[in-house]
Amino acid sequence: MNNEPKIRIGILNETKVQFHLYGNYKTLQGDILSNLCVAEICENDISISNEDGKKVHIANFETLEPVTEKDSFFELIDVTIGVEFHWQRKENQKFKGSLQFIIENEKITAVNVINIEDYLTCVISAEMSATSSMELLKAHAVISRGWLLAQIRKGEKINQNKTGYKSITENETEYIRWWDREDHVNFDVCADDHCQRYQGITRANTQYVTDAIATTRGMVLTFDGEICDARFSKSCGGVMEKFENTWEPVEHPYLQGLADTDDETAIDLTIEENAEKWILTTPPAFCNTHDKMILSQVLNDYDQETNDFYRWKVEYTQAEISELAHQRSGFDFGEIIDIIPIQRGASGRIIKLKIIGTKLIKIIGKELMIRRTFSKTHLYSSAFIVEKENEQNGIPQKFTFIGAGWGHGVGLCQIGAAVMGAKGYSYDKILTHYFPKSKLEKLY
Repeated sequence: MNNEPKIRIGILNETKVQFHLYGNYKTLQGDILSNLCVAEICENDISISNEDGKKVHIANFETLEPVTEKDSFFELIDVTIGVEFHWQRKENQKFKGSLQFIIENEKITAVNVINIEDYLTCVISAEMSATSSMELLKAHAVISRGWLLAQIRKGEKINQNKTGYKSITENETEYIRWWDREDHVNFDVCADDHCQRYQGITRANTQYVTDAIATTRGMVLTFDGEICDARFSKSCGGVMEKFENTWEPVEHPYLQGLADTDDETAIDLTIEENAEKWILTTPPAFCNTHDKMILSQVLNDYDQETNDFYRWKVEYTQAEISELAHQRSGFDFGEIIDIIPIQRGASGRIIKLKIIGTKLIKIIGKELMIRRTFSKTHLYSSAFIVEKENEQNGIPQKFTFIGAGWGHGVGLCQIGAAVMGAKGYSYDKILTHYFPKSKLEKLY
């Protein structure tokens, strides 16, 4: 790969898309648009009208290109961020590059087409504070770049594979599902936490971010000649999880269950007794910190609305948990009698969970399915134990979830990496810690 790739990011999907063009943008037919505009579906194409009364039609998948790229940008109105997370909200977001429109499921998807290095500058500023330490920023630049390129290549392989890609296995007793790359077929990645946070030039940028991107330009992690699928989450909770326990059953030797400590030796948290003791304590780890200066590097303003992440607690009444489980999983369990871990991963995260109800008994997984089932948004992780109280006729009336970590725990732990940077670890040492057996390679 000699040239810097362009990528396509899906930003929002609505029946009507409002946007503001700052500068002149041209259609494929040569029409010029600027100012406040609205895009709507009109039969098989897309109608765009602006506040000046001008109206044009463009084809599905057509792109609006800036006439002068340096001085132009566009703003999308009411973009939802943090989809299904506790801090979900809408905001207006600004973007450089080109704007593409795609008709999907009778709605319009707005897609930003941009060079990958410009994309990364925005991702680093959205995923964490733009004032983070240089070593943390460089490490994140490498993995964000590699993850993206790995997803694009994975998508190409999925499209070439005539048998398709399955992310659900189901029978009478089990429902196992994960969410990953296959959810996006008309663009490379989305802009939310499902992929990587990308909020264009909305978030403040700094020279540190620019320098981190420039210093690591074209650099990725590789293993056995392939770009590493370099995953990351907010807090592993003390031990990293294996890739295959969260997504498709494919082993990646560089995504393994190691402790987030110097010696990387983890106790066996697949054993239920060990997992319970570990979750109920706060063992030392890089990501076990309350240092506000360090946390501010990783947690943006809305992330800092969460105070507990290394260890956390959530309580539900019987009425609350039975309704949640029904609405979020789609299965009517009736009243919940018991919640039993069937299989845990290296980090103590539950891979398979048996739910025993008065109407239904079923095993669900993987970790995100479990997190979604017991929260209006998402539980912080699936590394939890459940305490039951106040049984009435064999039916508990209160459930307390006590958990560890924030996110899936695979790959780089952002809070742990921030602590490592503060302790003086170089970015390559940080990467070696979270992605053992990988190596740095410059692609372009």
